[in-house]
Amino acid sequence: MGMTVAPAPPTFSGHPNRKRRRASLLIPLVVTALAATGLGFASKEVVPVVQALSLCRAVDASTIVPKDGVLLGVNLDWNSETLAEHQANLGHDPAVVVQFSDIPYDDETWSHTTNAVTQVRPTGGVLLLTLEPHGGLATMSDEVIATLATDLRAINDQGTPVVVRFAHEMNGSWYSWGQQPLRYVEVFRKVAAAVHTQAPGTSMMWAPNYGGGYPFTGGQFAARPGTPDFATLDTDHDGTLTMNDDTYAPYYPGDDAVDWVGVSLYHWGNQRPWGNNDISEPGKFLAMLTGTYNGTAGDDSAVPDFYQVYGVDHQKPVGIPETAAIFTPARGGASELDVKRAWWRQVFSPETHQQFPQLKMINWFEWKKYEIEINDDVDWRSAGTPAIRDALTQDLPDWLRYGEDLGVCR
Repeated sequence: MGMTVAPAPPTFSGHPNRKRRRASLLIPLVVTALAATGLGFASKEVVPVVQALSLCRAVDASTIVPKDGVLLGVNLDWNSETLAEHQANLGHDPAVVVQFSDIPYDDETWSHTTNAVTQVRPTGGVLLLTLEPHGGLATMSDEVIATLATDLRAINDQGTPVVVRFAHEMNGSWYSWGQQPLRYVEVFRKVAAAVHTQAPGTSMMWAPNYGGGYPFTGGQFAARPGTPDFATLDTDHDGTLTMNDDTYAPYYPGDDAVDWVGVSLYHWGNQRPWGNNDISEPGKFLAMLTGTYNGTAGDDSAVPDFYQVYGVDHQKPVGIPETAAIFTPARGGASELDVKRAWWRQVFSPETHQQFPQLKMINWFEWKKYEIEINDDVDWRSAGTPAIRDALTQDLPDWLRYGEDLGVCR
């Protein structure tokens, strides 16, 4: 299934966002394999098939947080690579696998998620399920939330833990749920209450967009002056929204509703025009995580320290739901290996592990795709060629944790 191509977004200051409406994808190789056995594969009928693998159930969401080390996960292009192929390529099963789904969803849409679970389940990994209410927060009725909780419980009962990343990048102005902190917090808390009650093997992740460039002026869903949402977002009470306002806090749903916090961090290049093949500045990854970045891409030092506030002060495990460094094959500059290796050596540096013990998850964006933000094809993959893959695996530290390390169900 192809990706939906959205209209060109407005030009924001700061770093680009990674807006995309990613359709949840069927997984042809899995469907083919199950069909060969004569097993049914209609929506939700996959549950007995997976349960036949084991009677193990995921019943405690907290067990996926490693006491030491960091879960290494992946966001795969399902149409290009299966989990089995990814494992064979890198030599490990990812601890976390990212999946996207619209919500509300029908049976056909949800079957894409259960198909993903079919691949995740034998690896012992976690499904990070990003739920996107593109119809707006008003579509999140009590019935929709109850159905979600029931379906998540079914996945947990199959033995797969889930982390729900609900309505991510809510501080941005490009999604229909964006910059509506009052309604967003209310809906997130309702979803969390249902999930915590009905699906104990499922966690809730709160994941705003990285704050560089806030308030992302010009987006379709930007908060309007004179509204209660605008007043809530104007944290310094000067009557305007600027980067001096807290880009994260007004959207935080509360410690009782949040199990994980997450922020995706990408290297888009060192300066405008974005998308050039630039080697990342030293320390950029950790500077973005801590709100101290001030470099060639701009001054983001007004952005709050995400790690300190939410990882340390709120005592939440911190995840990087997506990360990668941009390599645009059609453009000149540094080589693919130099661009990507410079970034992953920051992400997986000894300092990352030593200085940030609350960092518990890092997921690589393993896609080669057209990016509307730069009007060009980008290869984000860390293992797209044997040479890049071999360089990556040589640099992976021993503090990373994989599917086999979780000990949930295999």
